[in-house]
Amino acid sequence: MMNRSYNKGIAVIAAVATMLSMAACGSAGSSEDDKTLSLLVEGGGPAEQVARDTAAEFEKQTGYKIKVDTSPYSGLYDKLKAETDSRKATHDLAVIDVLWFPALAKGLSSVDGVLSSSDEDDLMPQLKEGGTIDGKLLGIPTWTNSKVLLYRKDLFENADNQKAFKEQYGYDLKVPTTWDEYRDAAKFFTKDDMYGTAMIGQTGADSVTGWLEFATQAGADNLVLDKDGKPDLENNAYSDALEYMQDLVNDGSIPSDYLSLGTSEISNLFNQGKLAMQLTWGHFYLSSAKELGDKVGAAPMIGGSAGIGAIPGPWYEVVLKNSKKQDIAKKYLKFMYGKNEGYMTALGVAARKSVFAKYEDNPEYAHVKALETTLDAKQTQNRPATKMWTQIETEVLSPMVQNVLKGANAKDELATAQKSIQDLVG
Repeated sequence: MMNRSYNKGIAVIAAVATMLSMAACGSAGSSEDDKTLSLLVEGGGPAEQVARDTAAEFEKQTGYKIKVDTSPYSGLYDKLKAETDSRKATHDLAVIDVLWFPALAKGLSSVDGVLSSSDEDDLMPQLKEGGTIDGKLLGIPTWTNSKVLLYRKDLFENADNQKAFKEQYGYDLKVPTTWDEYRDAAKFFTKDDMYGTAMIGQTGADSVTGWLEFATQAGADNLVLDKDGKPDLENNAYSDALEYMQDLVNDGSIPSDYLSLGTSEISNLFNQGKLAMQLTWGHFYLSSAKELGDKVGAAPMIGGSAGIGAIPGPWYEVVLKNSKKQDIAKKYLKFMYGKNEGYMTALGVAARKSVFAKYEDNPEYAHVKALETTLDAKQTQNRPATKMWTQIETEVLSPMVQNVLKGANAKDELATAQKSIQDLVG
């Protein structure tokens, strides 16, 4: 057995090493004299690309270097949550998913005043609201996105298909705008080793988002939780949405392995010519057009009884409250607002109306006009801004959606979910 003095010595050495390591990790954000801004972003994503592309210009203007740190999406939130909870300024800035604001809010600085009123007027719909917690703007939008309809233009424009569809359904074949038209087209094109469409049935956030999009189209507002933060799943819009999804399953218009399909898998099927339509994130148009050329078209999200509705997917650039470089960090946010077009060329989406307008008539960005219409629709709305959302989504809503897709009664499942969420939120 080793003696206590040896163990004590090892403990001292370990403590010193830990402090040195922490100092090294935190140096970028903790030293006021160091002319470096440390930025944390998702690795391989558009935020990393645009940050690196613009770093030299920002340094030339201000003398500050931009140090870009990266993390996979799955670890990005965990890193930021640990950093904000510990109150250590490891980074000065970060680019985050809108869903993380409620949990990270206490560790973020207000960025009210960074943008002028005219700057804010140039933001796409709901972006300012999405980044505001307790009346304070906590992030400057980098881009927004939503689902749109991608479809095989060549199939819809085919004369034989148009004739056969008219004979079978009694009206002209056209790009769907309603639930009924979408369902009919999906049934019609399910033939010759092709399915009309697909559905995200894979456990996780994407299947919940797909259901909520149909719910918005059926008239749901203040999604899942009412204005007082209490569950509100008794609205018929939620059951109508689930039953519509069951209809698509029962029609046989989607691949039989739908319970294992996510967004990427469905996009691959579409690009391989195995689907006639898909409801997917707007920027996926670029990869589909690369594979299918002019065979692919883009249209706004479909609408239900309440019209077009979708769930935006915006990201924001934020300043960490414990950074000692608040002023220059906020100047960087303003600088990046001016570089917003970079996200359009990198990803196919942006945050500013003026950037969208610049690309809306560009045939290589045919999804942009569809996105504008969808994001501006009355029923398009953000998910609830609550710290509990991930838990609600993972533990309650995702299993519920899967149960319904397997054939369970929609209203029974919603009643069970209502009680489970009430137990979670108290």
